[in-house]
Amino acid sequence: MRYFIELSYYGKDYHGWQNQPNAISVQEVIEKALSTLLGQETPIMGAGRTDAGVHAKNMFAHFDSDVVFENENLCYRLNALLPKDVAIQNIFAVVPEAHARFHATSRTYLYRIALEKNAFNFESAYFIKQKLDIPKMQAAAESLLNYKDFQCFSKTNTDVKTYNCNIMNVHFELVDDELHFTIQADRFLRNMVRAIVGTLINIGLGKINVSDLHTIIQSKNRQEAGYSVPAHGLYLIHISYPETIKNGN
Repeated sequence: MRYFIELSYYGKDYHGWQNQPNAISVQEVIEKALSTLLGQETPIMGAGRTDAGVHAKNMFAHFDSDVVFENENLCYRLNALLPKDVAIQNIFAVVPEAHARFHATSRTYLYRIALEKNAFNFESAYFIKQKLDIPKMQAAAESLLNYKDFQCFSKTNTDVKTYNCNIMNVHFELVDDELHFTIQADRFLRNMVRAIVGTLINIGLGKINVSDLHTIIQSKNRQEAGYSVPAHGLYLIHISYPETIKNGN
């Protein structure tokens, strides 16, 4: 039977989601705990990758098992076995063909920019000490909705077949002394959100104009876009799935 795991993690001490040969990953620690509790090797497939240091408030993975267990009990036992920076929220049965990555209809990321020095968020938000022109950043962000090809924001060494992404929603919001950037799309390229935020910050600092974003996107050249902001301010906050993947039994 196939199951989905709903989870969250604080990514500071992990080399991203996906298993790595010489570094610890979130996938690795969950697979080890799950395999221990089920008494057999149990690989999991995540909804996507997050880079080293990136966090997830809402992540999904799937696994297959013929072992009989009670979902809530397994969830409790996993949380007891996992480190404090990885938490399991739910485990539920899905239809056999359900896939955590391929059946996701959208993903939403949040990037936190600290506008004032704060002793309590330096590990969870990216501090910009210069004043930002937020209206210009918002105008530039909204113009992203007019495009599909975002090769200019992608890492160069990647094996994707297309650079097209459907951005569904994008906006900035002031939350206390932080500026929160939220973006939702059907898929994201490697490093895409961090490169977009770096470019928008350059616009907010007056280093480039809002109109320059068109030229950057049309160039399809990563070197034309802005810098990649640090990973510690980035959070995967939501993944959407069709209700049809759930097992009604």
